[in-house]
Amino acid sequence: MDKISFEGYDTKNHFDEMFDADMKVRPHYELFRKRIEKMDWKKLNFLQHATDRAQLSLGMTFNVYSDNQGIERILHLDIIPRIISGADWDKLEKGLNQRITALNMFIADIYGEQKVLKDKIIPAELITSSACYLKECIGLKPPENVWCHITGSDMIRGDDDEFYVLEDNLRCPSGVSYMLENREILKRTFPELFERLKVRPVHNYAHYLRDMMESLTPIQRPSIAVLTPGIYNSAYFEHAYLAQQMGAELVEGRDLVVQNDFVYMITTNGLKKLDVIYRRVDDDFIDPLVFNKDSMLGTPGLFEAYRKGNIVLVNAPGTGVADDKAVYAYIPKIIKYYLGEEAILKNVKTYICDEPDQMQYVIDNIKDLVVKQTDASGGYGMLIGPKSTKEEQAEFVKKIKAKPRNYIAQPTINLSRVPTLSDDTIEGRHVDLRPYILYGKEMKIVPGALTRVALKKGSLVVNSSQGGGSKDTWVLDS
Repeated sequence: MDKISFEGYDTKNHFDEMFDADMKVRPHYELFRKRIEKMDWKKLNFLQHATDRAQLSLGMTFNVYSDNQGIERILHLDIIPRIISGADWDKLEKGLNQRITALNMFIADIYGEQKVLKDKIIPAELITSSACYLKECIGLKPPENVWCHITGSDMIRGDDDEFYVLEDNLRCPSGVSYMLENREILKRTFPELFERLKVRPVHNYAHYLRDMMESLTPIQRPSIAVLTPGIYNSAYFEHAYLAQQMGAELVEGRDLVVQNDFVYMITTNGLKKLDVIYRRVDDDFIDPLVFNKDSMLGTPGLFEAYRKGNIVLVNAPGTGVADDKAVYAYIPKIIKYYLGEEAILKNVKTYICDEPDQMQYVIDNIKDLVVKQTDASGGYGMLIGPKSTKEEQAEFVKKIKAKPRNYIAQPTINLSRVPTLSDDTIEGRHVDLRPYILYGKEMKIVPGALTRVALKKGSLVVNSSQGGGSKDTWVLDS
């Protein structure tokens, strides 16, 4: 069987993270290249098939809401890792720390004195018209004044070798269980490389997560639960996984009851008081008495218990106001306003369709832009101009004109590529990066991330619900 070779690997017109434009391997990939070129295709394919089987045996599956077949799928793990140098990661970490600090101050201000609006740093209408702005949270002060306890920021690397933040996920960011399980699988696939490359560990994420939640309450050995929408939720594997890893309870809204503004879990031995809830249920559905009255996922009285300080909710309700894709355009100004610093991590240029001049620019150039719905996620509500038809473009123009506040647009970014196994060849595929930031009494960023990969050749869509896969992300010590 032929040995593996990167001969013919294409780096033209793309920033490749393993090779430069002259096909010279980047220093942090050198050991990996030497290891993989000693293997033959039969061995590499065997390792990939073993990885697929391991994912199935671990139950690493998800549902796709738009798929009427009701089939659970694995988030395909490509066994060629994405490797990030220690120096690159250290800059990322510093930038994320700055960004989340400022965003937390912004959320606290929006539900407090609203100085940022009074000083006209951001238009007040942009906030009050946001679907994620909750008037019910005005005046609230969560423990340690921290709102965004868990953030998963989506990042990309451009042709200029710079990392950009594509969007901030501060509501219920998902995917961390895949980061953790991907690592366990790849450690068994390339055990000798982990030691030689000194890959920074991620296995203690669940420990840090529990520590963060415990830091938000003065109660010693608090009772912690993960609130899930249930087994049909696309991320149910992750909810169950994190509960098990933390030694926490896994509950649905119907498993809880509120009495005298305290929250209890219903057990076979009676009621058990809860102190901290890691909620994986969106704001609208956590309490039918306050938000969506038709919700069957939440618990009546939960928000009042939270408002009175009798339960800690992670993340705090209302954090989604900083998730709004229109607010995203103002984050460099927000960082400057609250911290007096220039943003370390860049934003992607963003056009706000609610601004008439910018809307006209978007309409005139829609074939070259990526248009996004401001309150959508998962790759939905989006148009990739260069990949779209004239009919699709015309349909989006209608939507923009009808509700301009609901849309923003960005130039098409040429995402970096990483070598990826494709049948009996290795080809570059586009990737993004989702690191996870924990924020309690202090901020903790685990040195790893979920790398999502567009498995289809030429595709820029990495979302699992849209046919994307994942890679293990190796952050090196140096």
